Amino acid sequence: MAASIVPGINPAATATISSATSPTASALGVDQQTIAGNFQTFLTLLTTQLQNQNPLDPLDTNQFTQQLVSFAQVEQQLRENDQLATLVSLQQTAQSTAALNFVGQTVVVDGATAQLANNQATWTFTSPKPATATITIQDASGQTAYTGSYTLQAGPQSFVWDGKGNDGTQWPPGAYKMSITSKDAGGQAVAISTEVQGVVDSVDLTQNPPVLSIGGQNFTINQIKRIVRS
Repeated sequence: MAASIVPGINPAATATISSATSPTASALGVDQQTIAGNFQTFLTLLTTQLQNQNPLDPLDTNQFTQQLVSFAQVEQQLRENDQLATLVSLQQTAQSTAALNFVGQTVVVDGATAQLANNQATWTFTSPKPATATITIQDASGQTAYTGSYTLQAGPQSFVWDGKGNDGTQWPPGAYKMSITSKDAGGQAVAISTEVQGVVDSVDLTQNPPVLSIGGQNFTINQIKRIVRS
């Protein structure tokens, strides 16, 4: 038998202020040097204004309060930007640490292309209802390597191919794509999405978020659906 189906396997807002004269910008897109400089300039002007205001016509209290509140908010945003930058850095470090833990693990991700290695390639899928399906496996060039008809049960299932074609020929290791065409008892088409199972070979920490290499394909951590014990 060239392949088998195993049923029941459940394998704070950031303000952006630009400066026309200064190209310096922080990682969050805020020119902190310009804002900080303007803030210090404001304090100087405010102090000078208080020192030189007309005693007979002093600065309006409401206007003075509004100026203080406005620039106090700017100062607060500067501090929040620094804190956000620290949080982003910590999150990236946590993502890298989590990604490293996947190396060597067998995982399941959405996809139709699996690697045939050691005469075995594994796909998983979930059928919403009992159905009759035709499963076709093609190599990287699009040539059909195997096709067969199967009865699917409702729920998660695993399809294991031993790499042998319909004529018994052993196909070489490599990437193979599965497609499923299925119908229920009433002849209505049943949509089935496939998943692939493979071992995480390496992690590229230079990418953000980190990228996992599984059978020559790249995936991010959020694309991993399950971890399968070997």
